[in-house]
Amino acid sequence: MTTALLVENLSAGIDGKQILRNLDIEVPFGEIHAVMGPNGSGKSTLCHVLTGKSGYKIKGSAQLAGEDLFSLDVDERSRLGLMQSFQYPTEVPGVRLREFLLEAADERGIDEDVAEERIEREAERFGMKRFLDRSLNDDLSGGEKKKSEIFQIVVLQPKMALLDEVDSGLDIDAVRTVSEAIEEMRSPDIGILMITHYSRILNYLDVDRIHVMIDGQIVDSGGSELAAELEAGGYAALRERLGIEPEPEGGPMRKPSDFFTETPFDL
Repeated sequence: MTTALLVENLSAGIDGKQILRNLDIEVPFGEIHAVMGPNGSGKSTLCHVLTGKSGYKIKGSAQLAGEDLFSLDVDERSRLGLMQSFQYPTEVPGVRLREFLLEAADERGIDEDVAEERIEREAERFGMKRFLDRSLNDDLSGGEKKKSEIFQIVVLQPKMALLDEVDSGLDIDAVRTVSEAIEEMRSPDIGILMITHYSRILNYLDVDRIHVMIDGQIVDSGGSELAAELEAGGYAALRERLGIEPEPEGGPMRKPSDFFTETPFDL
């Protein structure tokens, strides 16, 4: 099996609003792919649909290492090997990072001794040892929270990692640090799909492929030259090149709730 994630002809909507339209994307094991797009293009919705957030009406298919994702509940998708880092990691006072990882590893069927060895080894590699016995994400900077999420992914070793705007709210130094952590996470046993608005993180990452999402569709895919085009002319220039109608004046309409933390699960 060479494909970590295969999404074919995926359409999704919620509350009568169509968001994703006939979307196709494939992420092989060992590769890092980036999905870029303007606000409201459907990037986070793609993560929500793949991880199993309720309420969406879905057509099409998604496979994780050849297994049908949409036939599985949220917890079953996680055990199969799907994991997401959050745009805004939540602070959980009273739950230590080490304890959280040991519980998560147990849920995934990882032997406790193996989990403890991974935690110690990867904490050393990612500079997380001083956070192991502190509450999860409590009093961490934005960069430290994002780095902690990547550390957790490496310890739990999923088959597919979804990184939802992992660079959101970070300064330049933090972006560089998180980028290095993502590159260290690369392995023949994992596929990585990174959602981002900005091309700056791509300056520090050896991304295998870039996909541009506009109006719920992947409209173009390519290499670093695509990121350079977006940096130079923005999404308006790309729309013009591809013959896509310009967005309405003032940009896509967003609900007030869209500006606050979203999670892929109903709490």
